[in-house]
Amino acid sequence: MIVYGRATSEADLNQILALQQKNLPGVISSDEKKAEGFVTVCHRLDILRAMNDACSHIVEKSEEIVIGYALCMHPKFADEIEVLRPMFDEIDALHPKVENYMSMGQICIAKAFRGQGVFRKLYKTMQEALQPEFGLIITEVDAENIRSLRAHYAVGFEELKTYPSGDRNWKLIGLRW
Repeated sequence: MIVYGRATSEADLNQILALQQKNLPGVISSDEKKAEGFVTVCHRLDILRAMNDACSHIVEKSEEIVIGYALCMHPKFADEIEVLRPMFDEIDALHPKVENYMSMGQICIAKAFRGQGVFRKLYKTMQEALQPEFGLIITEVDAENIRSLRAHYAVGFEELKTYPSGDRNWKLIGLRW
């Protein structure tokens, strides 16, 4: 049975990290990156825990095993992960100024569960958990991660802007409710 909810234990956080490790660009082939997508950030347990303490991550479990997650990254963590600092700078530079938002720090689904509506349900669960405190979810996607972009646009995300950072182009996208 698949259950959606919040990350509530150290075991949940460790399972999130294990799933993340299987989907980093250096671990998967170029063909797999194009076909399946990938995650960019490799989180440390202490940061993941602190983020969860501020606003619990959304997880999908099958028989107590995390098979999907959407990380809640409160803007107060803007300086904690170097590769994400430019995203928060771009959010701060938007006009009109964006307020009352939560950043989705990363989303990932185990390969065996992709294409089954899990992505959509993770975001639906995230919206339900964050309302009414937050009226917007913002995230960024590597412009080369076509699978992820298509999935985000399919659930209602809209592009806020495209910008370069490092050697990549990023799509800053938002989902309002």
